[in-house]
Amino acid sequence: MDNQRATLAQIARDAGVSVPTVSKVLNGRPDVAATTRQRVQALLDERGYTGRTAGRTTGGAGLIDLVLRDLGSPWAMQIIDGVEEHAHRAGFGVVVSAAHGRHRSRPDRRWIEQLSARRCDGVLLVLSDLSASQHDQLAELGIPVVVIDPAGQPTPDIPSVGATNWSGGLAATEHLLGLGHRRIAVIGGPPDVPCSRARVDGYRAAMNAAGQRIPAGYVRAGDFTSPSGYRETNALLDLSRPPTAIFACSDETAWGAYEALYERGARVPDDMSVVGFDDVDGARWAIPPLTTVRQPLTEMAAMATRMLLALMNGEELDSRRIELATPLVVRHSTRPVG
Repeated sequence: MDNQRATLAQIARDAGVSVPTVSKVLNGRPDVAATTRQRVQALLDERGYTGRTAGRTTGGAGLIDLVLRDLGSPWAMQIIDGVEEHAHRAGFGVVVSAAHGRHRSRPDRRWIEQLSARRCDGVLLVLSDLSASQHDQLAELGIPVVVIDPAGQPTPDIPSVGATNWSGGLAATEHLLGLGHRRIAVIGGPPDVPCSRARVDGYRAAMNAAGQRIPAGYVRAGDFTSPSGYRETNALLDLSRPPTAIFACSDETAWGAYEALYERGARVPDDMSVVGFDDVDGARWAIPPLTTVRQPLTEMAAMATRMLLALMNGEELDSRRIELATPLVVRHSTRPVG
């Protein structure tokens, strides 16, 4: 077999064992039966497998690579905090970088080379994804990957941690409906990002369940940033019949909505109720404090780090897809319509 095709998965299949078992053999773990170890090692030698420990007498460098789509966002710091705390406890350092691919949702081709050069032990991807070629290259290097809040549809073989985005969108919209609002608009994120679609779908489900028609122009596409919230709120205010409430699919989008409303002389929540999503640190300090859906970012990061550490130790995961709850946090940016 060609060396380029000798992946962990193929060796595991041919040896009749799991991928974590092959990883244990590569890492010199003692908890593998002698006959199994011999069978796996024979295949590794036969195929000329060059995993992450090849040529490294001391193994990896004790590093986890954390790749984020945007280093400047408030939620990025909560993710970093969650990863660093658990990585540090396990004796690993964290290398933080931003995705620099064409669409900023995928690391560029140089990233794999840099990853290998610094002898990284594992990878955490946030709001990002990998090409099929990059997946294959990481498998060749024996570097495990866990995805946080996938930018694309997570593949079954790549573990991921997300949040109940649909339920969060539903809860945000039901809260506004419960306050008597019927003209409720939504400002989503990029339409091709699954978490954004799920939040908007939750909004649609709540409106449909309440028997409310969604007027033309009430569903807006932003990019989770304040400028897009500002732009789309102005577009909503320019409608012949503007909404009385806005569900912004990120807190940053909500802050952009705040700015647009302030400039137009509209008060929150007296003239417009606003709900965000994320509950980043600044949400409670906004004026007025923002009602928002809490995305447990630090907990998501911690869970993903624990999963990655388990994979790095050659352990099996109880579940490869985990979603954490997204409760509504009611503050002072919403009020009954009237």
